[in-house]
Parts: sequence; C-alpha cells; structure tokens
Amino acid sequence: MEPVTDGAGTGGARGWRAAAQDALYGPGGFYRRAGAGPAGHFRTSVHASPLFAGAVARLLCRVDEALGRPAVLDFVDMAAGRGELAAGVLAALPAGVAARTRAYAVELAGRPAGLDQRIEWRAGLPERVTGLLFANEWLDNVPVDVVEVDAAGVPRRVLVEADGNERLGEPVVTGAEAEWLARWWPPGTEPGLRAEIGLPRDLAWAAAAGTVARGLAVAVDYAHTAAARPPFGTLTGFREGRETTPVPDGSCDITAHVALDACAAACTPPGARLLSQRDALHALGLSGARPPLALASTDPAGYVRALAGAGAAAELTAPGGLGDFGWLVRPVGIPDVLGG
Repeated sequence: MEPVTDGAGTGGARGWRAAAQDALYGPGGFYRRAGAGPAGHFRTSVHASPLFAGAVARLLCRVDEALGRPAVLDFVDMAAGRGELAAGVLAALPAGVAARTRAYAVELAGRPAGLDQRIEWRAGLPERVTGLLFANEWLDNVPVDVVEVDAAGVPRRVLVEADGNERLGEPVVTGAEAEWLARWWPPGTEPGLRAEIGLPRDLAWAAAAGTVARGLAVAVDYAHTAAARPPFGTLTGFREGRETTPVPDGSCDITAHVALDACAAACTPPGARLLSQRDALHALGLSGARPPLALASTDPAGYVRALAGAGAAAELTAPGGLGDFGWLVRPVGIPDVLGG
C-alpha cells in the first residue's frame, strides 16, 4: 500500500480522509465513544427490525450447508456497533447450528455490558474465517478523500478545517488516486463537480474478504456504480438521528456512499456480484407481502403479528429506502448461496 497523502494545508486544513479518520476513530472519536453507539445517531437495517438478523441467520445456515456443516462455523460481524447483529443472528439460529457457531464482533469501541458471552469482541479481524463475514454499513465509514474540479477543469483535493470549512488543495492528476478516478469515477471538467476517491475502501474490503478461506463475504451499504455516479459526491454527516453538514470534529458521523463495483473488482480471483438489498432479502424469504385477510377471522392475533412482520419486511426492502442498499456478495470455495 502506498503512503497516504493527506493533503495537509496551511492553517490546519487537510484532506477529508485524514480529517475523518481522526474525527471518527481517533482518541475521543465518534466511533470510540461509550453509550448508545451508532444507533443513537442513525438507523440501519439491523435497528429497523429483528427480521434483518433473522435473514442473515438464514444466510449463515445456507453457508453452513454449502460448507458441509463444519465442526466450527464462523460468523464475523464487521463494524459491529454494539453487537446488535451478532446477538440477533445467534438468537435466530437453530440450536444445532448455534452450538457450532463461533461469533466475532469486530469494533473499535469497547465491549458493551450485557452482550451475549458467546460473542468474541475484538478490534481486528480473525486471521482465517470459515463461514460468513458480514459487513453492514462499514465501508461507508472508511474515510475517503474528495476532489472537486476547479475553474480550469482540474480535479483538486478538497481540504477541510476542523470546523468544516473547505478549500481546494493540490491537483490529483498522477499516482494511484488519479488512476482510480480515471477508471472508476472520472469527475469531468465542469467546475464544481466532485468525486470521492474510493481506493481506501477497495483495499479495506480486499483485506477483510481475504480472511475468508471458505464461505461467503458480504458487504451491505449505501452504494452507486459507474453507470450512475452522483455528480457532486455524497459526503454527509449524521447527528442524533438527523442528516447534517459533515464536520470533522468528532461530533457527528461522517459518511459517503460506496462505489461497490470498484470494491468488487478489488478482490482476486473474480467472482463477486452486486445485487440490491431488496433482491437479497427476497431470496432469503422476506417479501413484505400482506398476510391473507382470511387469517384475521381464524387467528386475529396471528394476523396482527403477520401484518407487523410484513410491514417491517416492507421497510427493509422498500424502493427508495433500505431496499436500494447494495449487497456485494463474494463466495469463496462454495456456490453462490443467494442464487443468481
């Protein structure tokens, strides 16, 4: 890996990658704080409904079958927050599968009190995974630098102060970052156009997926592909449940959508594919379809429960919402257990 160019400028301004790295993961950073964790600031699929953890548990069972039911089945919850997904998956697994499952929660913050003792809490990935590595909304928090096209049509690194004020820095026209932009997100020549350099995410995903010796690696995130890159980028912040201007002072989450197609191509050998969360969850049995009305007369309580479940499934698969999240699926030594 090449040395990071942080775009440091005068007056404390530096590139968004270095600024966000400190603001999110440095001492006192957003993701190192005690308390409610990410759930106190934004809502992911994990927090939306336990149906999501149930679907991931079914996916893990499919991986288990494809692996021939190994004596130890690994489940890695990457960027685990407060361990909600890992705990939900263990609770949803059949007893026989749960007994063989070794669950890891990978997170920089300290282990939360009361977490299921079967979950191993760790700051880094295990060296070798046989099972399922699942990264839900991790890559969007791998910091990236931002470029903006200047008046002469040249992409320049955007520098940012601790208070969020920005200015343009050096041109990004040579080197690995420029090559990544040329291949995956050419910013164009119109002044003001922006792009986010996803190279650090490609490297992070390749490293994480590379720990899977046999099984499946999955990344789920806000995403875009080369056919529809956002012309002004996606960098934003979240604080206390609201989207806000990103400020790299540790007070808010700083996130940007992921070029998942570039991440998919970063792993060798090839074999990854992209699909929407809607299609993935449909393949795992979540449809959002309303229960038959006749059930209301024969089993009113069951009808109410089924209706609530259908509503939660509909939210997880909704067009224009969580259903549009991208899933990057990379099988290793097994068939694609999501079909396709």
